[in-house]
Order: sequence, then C-alpha cells, then structure tokens
Amino acid sequence: MKSRAQRSNETRVAATDLAASRPLPTHTSNGEEVTCRIDGKPSHSANFTKGLPHNYETGLALNTIDYELFVKGIDSGDPEDFAKTPLGPAARGKLEKKPICPTRTLIGCETTADDLKNIWKSDLGKNGPEVIDPPLCEGDELNPADPTKGIFKYEATKVRAWESAGAGHLFDLEGPDAQSVTMPPAPRLESPELTIEMAEVYLQALLRDTHLSNLNNIPGGDSTQAIPSCNDSHVTVEVADEILLALGSKRTGIGLFRGLTKGDLEGPYLSQFLLAGNKGINGKPNGRDRFPGTGEISYGALKVSQKVKTAKPCIDYLTTWESWFDVQNGADFRGYETYISDPDYRFITTPRDLATYVHYDALYQAYLNACLILIGNEVPFDPGIPYQRDDRYDKQQGFAHFGSPHILSLVCEVATRALKAVRFQKFNIHRRLRPEALAGRIHAQMTGKINLPEIAVLVDRLQETDLLDRVKAHNAARNPVGPHQGDSSVGDESYLLPMAYPEGSPMHPSYGAGHATVAGACVTVLKAFFDHGHSLGTTAYEADSTGEKLTALNLAVPLTVEGELNKLAANISIGRDWAGVHYYSDYKESLLMGEKIAIGILEEQKLCFPEQFHLDVPLFEGGTLRI
Repeated sequence: MKSRAQRSNETRVAATDLAASRPLPTHTSNGEEVTCRIDGKPSHSANFTKGLPHNYETGLALNTIDYELFVKGIDSGDPEDFAKTPLGPAARGKLEKKPICPTRTLIGCETTADDLKNIWKSDLGKNGPEVIDPPLCEGDELNPADPTKGIFKYEATKVRAWESAGAGHLFDLEGPDAQSVTMPPAPRLESPELTIEMAEVYLQALLRDTHLSNLNNIPGGDSTQAIPSCNDSHVTVEVADEILLALGSKRTGIGLFRGLTKGDLEGPYLSQFLLAGNKGINGKPNGRDRFPGTGEISYGALKVSQKVKTAKPCIDYLTTWESWFDVQNGADFRGYETYISDPDYRFITTPRDLATYVHYDALYQAYLNACLILIGNEVPFDPGIPYQRDDRYDKQQGFAHFGSPHILSLVCEVATRALKAVRFQKFNIHRRLRPEALAGRIHAQMTGKINLPEIAVLVDRLQETDLLDRVKAHNAARNPVGPHQGDSSVGDESYLLPMAYPEGSPMHPSYGAGHATVAGACVTVLKAFFDHGHSLGTTAYEADSTGEKLTALNLAVPLTVEGELNKLAANISIGRDWAGVHYYSDYKESLLMGEKIAIGILEEQKLCFPEQFHLDVPLFEGGTLRI
C-alpha cells in the first residue's frame, strides 16, 4: 500500500500535470505602442505613462528613453532595473543641478521643502492639503495665539510609485499560471468602440450624483428630481441614452451602464448583495423586524452595516491642466477627498457612493459579504456538493470541506491569483492609458496643444454629439469653486474628465482591471458552490431619497443567486468606471479572465477530495461547465 506521503505527492503531481496541460495562449497587444508616433518616434499617446516625467505643453511623456526604461524594468522583473526608471516631474531651473527626491528618502538627496513646492504646477501640489496640527477637539475654536488649540499648516506633496509592476513574473502553486491566461487586444484610439467607451466615462462623471433608481427603468423614467443643482451640463439619464445612441452604442435603454451577463438587467441597478443583510445568531434577525431590510451582515457575533462613508457631492478632481499634469507626473493626492457628516454613512445611493465603495474596499470584500449573506440566509449549496442530506443519512456535516469555512476561504484564495494574472496583462502586454489620460489627450487636441491623427479621429466622433460641450460647461461652472480653484488655468476651457478621486487612477495601466478580474474569479466560485438557480424572491431593496434607509420594491420576476452575483460583479467593476478610472472593455474582458482563473483552481482542488462530487458552474457568456 502506498504511503500517505506517496499519495500526497501523486495528488500534487496530478494537479501540476493538469495545470501544464492547459494550452499556453499568445498574448497580443493592439500595437499602438509602436504605431502612434510624432516625428518618427513613438508618442505613447495610447499608453500608460503616469508617473514618468511629462511635457507640460503637450501632456505627453517627456522622453522616449524614460518609457523604454519603464518597459525594461517591467520585462525583466528585476527590482534594480525598475529602480532606475525616472519617477516624478522632470528637473527644472536650479533643480537640474541636483537630484529631485520628492519623498526625500534617497541617500544623499538634497531636496528641500521649498524644492518640493517648485516641482509641482498646481496649487494643491505646491501646498498640499490644508490640515490642522494638532487636531482640534470638538468644541474648540482655532486660536492662532495658542498653538495647543491647533494651527493651520501645509504638507509637501509626495510622489506615488507604481503598484506591483513585477507581479506578473511570480509563480503560484495552485491554479493557472499568471501568464497562462490572456485577454484580447484593447480597442484602439481610432476605433468606434473606444469612442463609445470614452463617451460612457464622460457621461458617468456628469451623472455621478444622480440617484441610482433612475437607472432602473429607462427611457421614460423621471430622473430630473434627483439631479443636484451642480449638474451644470444638464445631463439626465435620458440625455446620456440619446448621446450614446447617436454614437452607435448598443448599451442603452435598460442596459445603460449595466453589465453584460445573465441577471444584470433584472431588478434594481444595484445587486442586493450590496444592500441587504442576513440573519443573525441562531437565525434571528439582527434585532430588527426584517433582517434583509436592515442592511446589516452578521460577522459571527458582530454585525456590519452595508452603509458607506458619504463623500461630499458635486466635487470633481483633475479638471484643471495643472492638477491633471501633476497627477500624470505621479503627484500623490490620495486622501484629499472630503466627506460630509450628515449623514456620515448611508446606503449606496448615487454612483459617487459606489465609487467610494470601490475606492477603499478590500477587493474581495463584496464577495465575502455576499457569501456570508448566502450562508446566513440558508441558501442551499449546489446540488452536486455532498453532505446536504439529513444527518441521519450522511452522518457528517460539511465544515472544513464542503462547508462554510471552505467556501469563505476560497473566495479570498482566488483573489491573489487573479491579481497576479491581471498585473501581467496590465504591465507586460497592453500598457493601456487610463481614461483620465485619454481625456487629457482630448483636451490637448481641442485646445491646440497637440495635433495627433489618432486623437483627431476620436475627437471628431465625439463631436458628432454635444457631449464635449457639456463637459466644458460642467468644468467651467465647477472649477472656480472646486478644489483646484487656485490653479492658473481655472478659467480656461477644460475638456478634462471630472474624477471622483483626487489622485485619479491607480499607478498601474487600465487593461485589464484588477477589480473586475477579482470579481470574475470570486463570483465564479460562489456560483459553483451555491445553488445558482435558487430564487431570492420578488422583494428587492434600494436606498431611499436620503440613503439612510432601504425601500422595498415588489418585482414581477424573482431575482436569482446567479443573477444577483453576476450583477454584483458588474456593479463593483463598473463602479470603477463611475469613478473615471476604467473603461467598459476593462470590465468585460477582465471578468472573463477571472472566470478562467477560478475554474482552473476548482479543477485542481477537486483532485484533493476522496468524495465523488461535481460543481455546475454557469458561465458569464452562457452555458454551464461541470467540474
């Protein structure tokens, strides 16, 4: 008889052989890194250059050699190569004679506080956020004569580094290798698809403070009552629908800003897993009459509310050239956003609330919550999973395997594999520029800073509607009273994308999307373990007009586990579009890649069990895979 060690080794070898048997894909980019040129040299107008030194006049990367060093570090995965990549603004004036160290951490760096102010162009970059030090206690008044009561001061802005640029080179002991899954080339700048995607992101920015209920039934719904007074572009949901229709989009009507999978078009815009709660200890409601309607999730003996921090409405970022330029040079404006105290927290009510959620979530947080809701509300597992009969028959219950701890840990387990795979696509293959950067190209083209044919095609298509005029009107009204009112270009025409985050996008390329890849992986394992066809009933919830309570809705067709999980993946992924940091295709293709990663992990894990069982996994593009 074989020893335990021998059988363990054989199982591990079988999993390795299974992983090795998967065909290796060919990774293909859209070629714009080479084809987009100025005076015969690559312009990188379609590529991610955030963090590299930029040309203030054009907004493009300052030197081709900087980009080549960036790519060299990515390709080698050697930290020493990456450390040689220029990061932050280019030296100017007296700073050309000494190194610029925006973080003041390099040995021998002579950068002073005054030097740090001089490397930035924007008021926020030069001065940093206004803070009170020491903090005031409640009820205290600022007294400049008494420092113990607090004084205003400013902190110098630092530079952000790129995030996990070498993660695609890492190996894993489970699931598909980070380089064994892939994505198709991203849409090119001159493609009609990219025009529609950029129009969507612009429109989402202009609708960021409307109530999400207005996306439930269109056209024909009244969306004007929830539009705040700061909507100077006068864009309603119906107007957005008309603009996208004029540009040839098929994602209009009830599908506006929604996902592409089964269940995405059913019921309210938000998945119930982002609003509703579950039963408490011993199956009792969480101290309330209706446990789903409380929006509280039991974490063991604790309970966690689904309410999110309330960001101040009508505040946009990076809508002046100086602020946009500083952020492209890596200015670290993280944490500069503002919140309101009444209400301090509320249910996700507007796209801005959703953008706040996906700004600070723990990445797999929404799916862990969904898993706890499904478990707490006693949703059955997939019929193919053992130990679901009466204890008199099975004589054991699922726990460490085929039970709650198994699926709860698996939701987290797939996330890190998804991140490594998408980092390889982001950095090593596609290096796609973020929407904020593309808006900078559009702005530069519209204002005569650049004249690039690939941008001209995009601008011409967008000008078939009045969208850019609406963006200009919105920025013109908001800039004089917004966070960048101290910038010299505050009164100039601006076609820049209004961003939800002061720092703009993360420090990694746009395609694929980390949130969407994790969404695809986590939702796939949840659909595999739970009975995905199970009905969740015809009662759904959405935030009321204030966001402080949930309102019950009666639906004609019941929601299902599969549909609401698919919608959850779309909400989290497209929530990043609402913030201005991703395009729709980032969501679409990343979701599918995440699904492949989860399936690979499930296939390999199945080899570890003596039980005969199967998992039926409904796929995002239709059909069911049996593992």
